[in-house]
Amino acid sequence: MDALREPERRIEGRAKTTGQARFAADVRVAGALSVAFARSPFPHARLVRVDASAARAMPGVAAVITGADVRPARLGRRLQDWPVLAWDRVRFVGDRVAAVAAQTPAQAEAAAASIEVEYDELPSVFDPDEALRPGAPVLHPDAAEYHYLNGTREAVPHPNVQGVSRHEHGDVDAGFARAARVFEHSFEIARVFPGALEPRASVVWLEGDVFHVVSTNKSPFGLRDQMARALGVAHERIVIDSGFIGGDFGGKGLSIDEYALTFLARLTRRPVRTVTRYVDEMRATTTRNSGRLTLRTGVDADGRILAHEARVVLNGGAYAAGQPNVKLVPAESIMTLAPYHVPSARLEAMTVYTNIVPGGNARAPGQPQASFAGESHLDLIARELGIDPLELRRRNAIQAGQQDVRGHVWRTSMIGTVIDRLGLEARWSEPRPPGRGRGVALGCRQSPGGVLSSTVIVSVTPDASVEVFTAIPDQGGGARTMLQRAVAAELGIPVDRVTVRRGTTADTPLEAGVGGSRVTPVVGGAAAAGARALLGRLGVDAGAEVVGALERAARSGGVRVEGTHQHTPGYHSTYGYAVEVEVDRETGALTVVDCVLVADVGTVINPTALRGQLLGAFAQGFGQAVMEQLRIEDGVVANAGLGDYKMPTIADVPPLRIVLITEDRGDGPFGAKSVGELANPGVAPAIANALHDAAGIRITSLPLRAEKIHAALRKGAG
Repeated sequence: MDALREPERRIEGRAKTTGQARFAADVRVAGALSVAFARSPFPHARLVRVDASAARAMPGVAAVITGADVRPARLGRRLQDWPVLAWDRVRFVGDRVAAVAAQTPAQAEAAAASIEVEYDELPSVFDPDEALRPGAPVLHPDAAEYHYLNGTREAVPHPNVQGVSRHEHGDVDAGFARAARVFEHSFEIARVFPGALEPRASVVWLEGDVFHVVSTNKSPFGLRDQMARALGVAHERIVIDSGFIGGDFGGKGLSIDEYALTFLARLTRRPVRTVTRYVDEMRATTTRNSGRLTLRTGVDADGRILAHEARVVLNGGAYAAGQPNVKLVPAESIMTLAPYHVPSARLEAMTVYTNIVPGGNARAPGQPQASFAGESHLDLIARELGIDPLELRRRNAIQAGQQDVRGHVWRTSMIGTVIDRLGLEARWSEPRPPGRGRGVALGCRQSPGGVLSSTVIVSVTPDASVEVFTAIPDQGGGARTMLQRAVAAELGIPVDRVTVRRGTTADTPLEAGVGGSRVTPVVGGAAAAGARALLGRLGVDAGAEVVGALERAARSGGVRVEGTHQHTPGYHSTYGYAVEVEVDRETGALTVVDCVLVADVGTVINPTALRGQLLGAFAQGFGQAVMEQLRIEDGVVANAGLGDYKMPTIADVPPLRIVLITEDRGDGPFGAKSVGELANPGVAPAIANALHDAAGIRITSLPLRAEKIHAALRKGAG
């Protein structure tokens, strides 16, 4: 454990700060061609004719492919419903219809612009409720042809439904019948862009019959298998190298360009590369789903929850390709009353096809939507009942052995401790200054999710150091540093005697990648297991004897072991926000003047990275709360550019006080809990609740922009 007390230094920090780190856009392969795409200007249309003859004759052009050249290849993480290039119809503005490989990016762009496409416009639908109505245009009449990976797709109630997630436990009807009061409220969440600083980039080349792919994808083995299925080749013929990844926030689980690039590489027998422009990132890659949520809750006379219903309808956009979950719905979208005891619940969430930019996973998939609705709903109940909002949460806080809203029984619960500490840190019982209001929101995350097993290789190197070899990328979360510190702590040696090396899908054990808050508990668990296996092979206990054993092992040719961890989930990370705001009644301007986050994080492995994750999550949640919205007008993204989209800068984000609760050990290495996706969902409801307290208005849709607040204030005054 001494290694966990050493000052934290990011293992890749020097490479990044000196410019030596190789990101996908930095990869240069001799003779590589640049690729550009021709895209649809219509949200829904039949392709009548695609004429690429002029493009093929332009200077520098090596190859042009259209949908006819790739049919029937479709891409997707679970449901492969997105054509690599459209061949019969386009389904959103920005859908790809052709790809050009040329000597320079400018030549490729010019050739793509010269491609003539004749469209026959079809009726479009942009709203999910409209898409579910009788007579709505069916956007995927060929759905029977789609590949569903690793299982069988469940039946859907309407052809425009991507997927449905349902849950029910307890006697819901009886709970409502016993209730002293029943409350129902509806909420709307805007579409937002994940916002990774590094745009997607990819390079593809052939060596013999093997495709080598450098990608910004954070799940390299998943991409390998998805490409193999889409292209109809053995997965051994595809090697994925994820390199360094400059941010993710959920968006880089889906790759799009790599598929077309494989066709161009095969056709030209030359390397091909592309770097996505930000405008195309925002108008033609996956975003966080917008949606409407309707919540209904019955409570007793003291405000304790007896029964709860939720209907969540998410706008999934043109394709379900970005949805990795079995049910094709963001997994946490039904966590509407996440940290509370809910004895009976009936929940339904669905994603719906529309003719806009596709939706997909983003940080804490589905949870910001559910948290804004659930915590706003609970606050409205508290105010209607005349109960202090923090007290109502205390009465309903889940305890060990109780069921939550999804029917999960909690092994332990720190939510009561979080509430008590939050009230103290926020001075909740003290009078509010004039013109200000306070709001609170609680949340939790059961982690990890997704694939719960991992294997890493731990070996003794010729210089008597220890190397951890893995396929796990580091998209900025500090995975490599965590692995280094976990192995050093298990062995009882200084961290500088442990290195971490990342390989490709060709030379590392199978690894599910980054997602579901799984890296620390699952991959970290595998690294810790590998360290223990190494101790067994060396025949020593952790501590002073290890260094000598490493030196002996190095002299005799080294030692190599595998560390495998099969995780059993069940622990929860919990948190609470308390926010104080001030509202300018003349302009509607909202200012956060104080904010505290109390986070139950278990044992801290990477203290600097942990704080960075919480601060970053707060900034991301703050942006979604008060400014971020991907505006779509008649199917067109109207603010496709960071100048118009308005993500928060350091000047916008208010100070945050962070209080850590570490006494409840989690199920990660040394008792760690996951924090990467913990803290962004609760920001928006805390601010909305504080706004209500300050100004007496309830905004039920995000973002909470000044013009919306101003209109509500004027309406209230009238």
